Amino acid sequence: MRIIRQIGSLAFVAGLFTCVFAGVPWHVITADDPVVPWWLRIAVFCLLGGILVVLVTLALEQWKARPSTEAAATAEPDGSVMLLNSTDVPGRVTHKVLGLVQGHIVFAIWLGKDLSAIVRLILGGELTEYTEMMGKARTAATNRMVAQAAQMGADAIINVRYMTTSVVGSAAELLVYGTAVKLSA
Repeated sequence: MRIIRQIGSLAFVAGLFTCVFAGVPWHVITADDPVVPWWLRIAVFCLLGGILVVLVTLALEQWKARPSTEAAATAEPDGSVMLLNSTDVPGRVTHKVLGLVQGHIVFAIWLGKDLSAIVRLILGGELTEYTEMMGKARTAATNRMVAQAAQMGADAIINVRYMTTSVVGSAAELLVYGTAVKLSA
């Protein structure tokens, strides 16, 4: 599926560059002649077909992966690793610092939800689509960090911090990190 998507991307880029850098100058030079040459027709079909192939392959991949991704994103940690944003665990002594652990995710919402959020942005009110998106991203990133700490044998993660940035459009990158520690009994 990935190879098909890459072929679609290449067709799109080739069609776009041909239309922009050859088709536009051709049209400017021969504006009186309405006949569109075969190479420009192929470039337009590559451009549109490439977009279609990429969209279809992405939709199929997301449709296949949806149940496992949503289950992983919404699953709660089992509680074996404590999470704190302080530098120590009250009433417990840190026996050993195991190192930095992190969870990372780049998350986006479906275009339909993005459009409804734009309407809500104009009218005012909470952008529930983005609130839900960031909640799922935060849960998934935290679960990845906790899984990494559990593999190291950690009892707790101290000094937990969250960072988020906008990647492109409505896609957001969320990073959670902290220090995995082993506590004395």
